[in-house]
Amino acid sequence: MAKNTVETIISGVIKGDMDSVSEEIKGTLARTIGLAGVVVISLSAMLPGIFVTPTFAAQIMGPGIWLAFLLAASVVLPGALSKSELSSGMPTSGGSYVFLERTYGPMIGTISGLGLWASFLLKSAFALIGFSAYFLAVTTYFELEIDIMTVSLSALLLITVVNIMGVKKVKAVQTPIVIMTVILLLIICIAALFSPDFDASIPLDGAFNTDVWTLAETAAFVFVAYAGVTKVAAIGGEVKEPEKNLPAGIMLSLLIATILYSVLAFLMMASIPGEWWIGSDGKVVEDPIYVFAEHVVNTKFGIFAAVLSVLTMISMALAGILASSRFLFAMARDNLLPQPLENVNVKYETPHIPIIITGLAMCVAILFVPLKDVVKLASGFKIMIFMMINSCVIVLRQTSDRHDWDPAYKGPMYPFMQLWGIIAGGCLIVLMGEKAFIGGGAAVVAGLATYYLYGRIHYIASDKTPIATFREQFGLASPSEHQRRLAVFHAADLGGKGHLNVSEFQDALRALGFSYSVDESRAIFHKSDEDENGVIDIDEFFGLFVDSEEEEDQDPPTSIEIGTLSNDDNLL
Repeated sequence: MAKNTVETIISGVIKGDMDSVSEEIKGTLARTIGLAGVVVISLSAMLPGIFVTPTFAAQIMGPGIWLAFLLAASVVLPGALSKSELSSGMPTSGGSYVFLERTYGPMIGTISGLGLWASFLLKSAFALIGFSAYFLAVTTYFELEIDIMTVSLSALLLITVVNIMGVKKVKAVQTPIVIMTVILLLIICIAALFSPDFDASIPLDGAFNTDVWTLAETAAFVFVAYAGVTKVAAIGGEVKEPEKNLPAGIMLSLLIATILYSVLAFLMMASIPGEWWIGSDGKVVEDPIYVFAEHVVNTKFGIFAAVLSVLTMISMALAGILASSRFLFAMARDNLLPQPLENVNVKYETPHIPIIITGLAMCVAILFVPLKDVVKLASGFKIMIFMMINSCVIVLRQTSDRHDWDPAYKGPMYPFMQLWGIIAGGCLIVLMGEKAFIGGGAAVVAGLATYYLYGRIHYIASDKTPIATFREQFGLASPSEHQRRLAVFHAADLGGKGHLNVSEFQDALRALGFSYSVDESRAIFHKSDEDENGVIDIDEFFGLFVDSEEEEDQDPPTSIEIGTLSNDDNLL
């Protein structure tokens, strides 16, 4: 942040000109992801679904699975519209957890937060389990002997480290992979049209000759392929112009994925004769894109597709850790989980402990949970969350006169879209069977236990007394006191980056003589951290807790006081 920005903010606070302070702060938020980044992260979270789900879906429904992908998209659409509206009104890290916690309260927030964390990490584990079939095709072709489980766990370690290094690193890795994957899939689709075995009647007959219950069951299964479309909302606090880029990016990603999934599924079934999705060993084929590419082009191109499939699924797992770790981070910010989970890394400024915990949980899933069960567990809870997200919009719209709900983006066809999402989602869950209910029930039990054992004790609403008390105590001070606070700020800034994480902030408060409990100081920190990036800089440290109304009753500051603040070379 430039020195003149700090001067403008502090000067505005001293003068009581809070409008200028607000505008200056809005222009300096640490948001790094634009519309292209939103689309890339969303697609990287979705595209891997097409690399595994088609054959498992065909086992249920046969060759008409393209219609199941379209039906699943129609159930996802209301949730995507609702989440676009919610992310426009609440553009903060934590995504669905934040929306549900702000709408229904901390208990539902705790349940949804842990459930979302589990479902996202399961979907990411699904990617690292699923790429093993593609990797096996590559190693067999080159006559290599490599232990697949070792490769999966090594990839998990790598993506965990990349996540700790930061969002920019994640986007840099994902962008070329997503672009190459989309190009690959388009090439395969074009090649399929010229295949001598191409017969469009096979997927058409398969779709319209099946019964509605089988179609719905298949749509419920492939739902997981779309679940990542709104994953980017979990890092809303890091998106530029979130009120525009989040809705546009989410809807654009859903459109691209729906077209790709449906067309690819149609052409795949039209180009390969017979029930090819069942292997010679009687098991479901787990590398459909490799088989498709090999059949319509040649083996070498199939191997290239397999290599890119591995990279794409690793990229999806990369985005999964990125998003799922933010749920734990956001819950800790609300005092619903212990403080270490909200401490950002001093060097990389990322929530490293949630990232590590998420990586370890994924490791357990990779080692012990079968692939098909992972898909069902993740799909079941994601459908439940989409239903709840739709209900959030209804609640907020109906109570907008009391809660001032007026987001920059409002989804069309309200409330019919939301009602369709809730009713259709409920039907899909019933059709999925016991795995969906087991996943949802486990999340409810874990969430309730966490809330009553920890969250209810430590949760502090933002309007409770610690904030007001601190605002009063931290008001306008003498020049010497300002100098002391500046010195304490820089002494507490162990990373030397001009801002404090929550632990450093607590050290600064103690050095300044403020006596607050751990939970109270956390609540004060969260109130100060306006952009919710896990750190507070010099303007947040000084500006937010100054009560401008109280200052209006005081004598205006002297030129010496202003000069002391604005001319201090140690502000940065």
